[in-house]
Amino acid sequence: MSHSMFDLFKIGVGPSSSHTVGPMVASARFAAELRDKEILHNVETVTVELYGSLALTGKGHATDVACVMGLMGEWPDSVNPDDIPTMTNMVKGSKELPLDGHRFVPFDWDTDLVFHFDKVLPEHPNGMTLTAKGDNEEVLLCCTYFSVGGGFVVEKGETDALASDFTPPFPFNSAVELLEHCGKQEKSIADIMFANELARAKAQDKKASMKTVNEQIDAIWHVMNACIERGIEQDGVLPGGLALKRRAKKLHDCIIKKDLDGLPLDTNDWVNMFAMAVNEENAAGGRVVTAPTNGAAGVIPAVLAYYNKFVSPNNVEGIRTFLAAAAAIGSLYKTNASISAAEVGCQGEIGVACSMAAGGLAAAMGATSAQIENAAEIGMEHNLGLTCDPINGLVQVPCIERNTMGAVKAINATRLALNGDGEHHVSLDSVIKTMHETGLDMMSKYKETSQGGLATNAIAINVVAC
Repeated sequence: MSHSMFDLFKIGVGPSSSHTVGPMVASARFAAELRDKEILHNVETVTVELYGSLALTGKGHATDVACVMGLMGEWPDSVNPDDIPTMTNMVKGSKELPLDGHRFVPFDWDTDLVFHFDKVLPEHPNGMTLTAKGDNEEVLLCCTYFSVGGGFVVEKGETDALASDFTPPFPFNSAVELLEHCGKQEKSIADIMFANELARAKAQDKKASMKTVNEQIDAIWHVMNACIERGIEQDGVLPGGLALKRRAKKLHDCIIKKDLDGLPLDTNDWVNMFAMAVNEENAAGGRVVTAPTNGAAGVIPAVLAYYNKFVSPNNVEGIRTFLAAAAAIGSLYKTNASISAAEVGCQGEIGVACSMAAGGLAAAMGATSAQIENAAEIGMEHNLGLTCDPINGLVQVPCIERNTMGAVKAINATRLALNGDGEHHVSLDSVIKTMHETGLDMMSKYKETSQGGLATNAIAINVVAC
């Protein structure tokens, strides 16, 4: 299935796409369904039950906050992150929730949000059930949702989060098919994505044009860049209890001082700072772009900022090409493997983001389709087996630093690919298959399913929570 660019890149809030963005979307969908079925006015109580990883790591990922925001009719791409604390405190204090923003119902944060720490729904580790009842405990609506990674949500019984009747002009389910389109049509990977996005936009609105698509792409980069800029301005301690200090501002100040003093600068310092700024904002619950997840949200913006600063400054077409090619790569992982750490570990987040960034950068730098595929393959090949193991289930340690490593790896993968002719022994399709099989073989304690994390005992990987 050829996914849309705007499914791989979604504007949302931190700290987690699976545990914050997904649950907010699911809860907002539930509230909207109550409204659309015209039963909202009959609701007397509403409860949320969280299972598996959503329960075990929910508090650290603000899953409870996300569910309440969604029930209030807020969506990740439009809610103001700065307003969330005030809104949640209002619900906690009044013990009332404005369902879909209109119907006030009793809501006790401690009892109407149920964490089933010892239960996992069979369909997916990230499961949640929402129930609305009327008079005499009559069940008006009960829905079970699964947050399957990258902010994607599937309701129980659905076969795909993005199922639709739309067929793009150049559908592809593998890198081989994608490259065949490029060869037959004499188009680049980005061109194939642009053509598919234009057709998708026109299917939704006949008046849509390439300008419509470009405006959406530009908005994605605008949010990414704004996140970097905000991240390098903030200091202090990140929320969550680890007392982890922000470092992006200090790193930025050090870089600027070196520059003013005429000392040599390393581009890696800039890349590290870009990635760190984004993921510190994510950890603080700020506005980010899932790329393709929140846990890996800093990799692609960091590499794109590197391109914008050091390779081709202010090249709007280059930025669009980067994001289009990166999305094509991400679509292959979403179709044939997973971008959920609960399913395949962090290789499905940092690894996929690294692969996407490498392919995107190569495309923006004028690489051939074969070189782009090679760059993407290298990006994943050296992230295979990466576990999901943050301390206390917070997207902070080692997640923030891990984004810097993913970004640096992506740039090096591009350099290696551009120094070759595109021929390589391991295909992108093969490495995607290997990543998926590795994830399925990975023991559950190395995924985001339990409490604990890296360095719980000395520096060894213990029980995991992400």
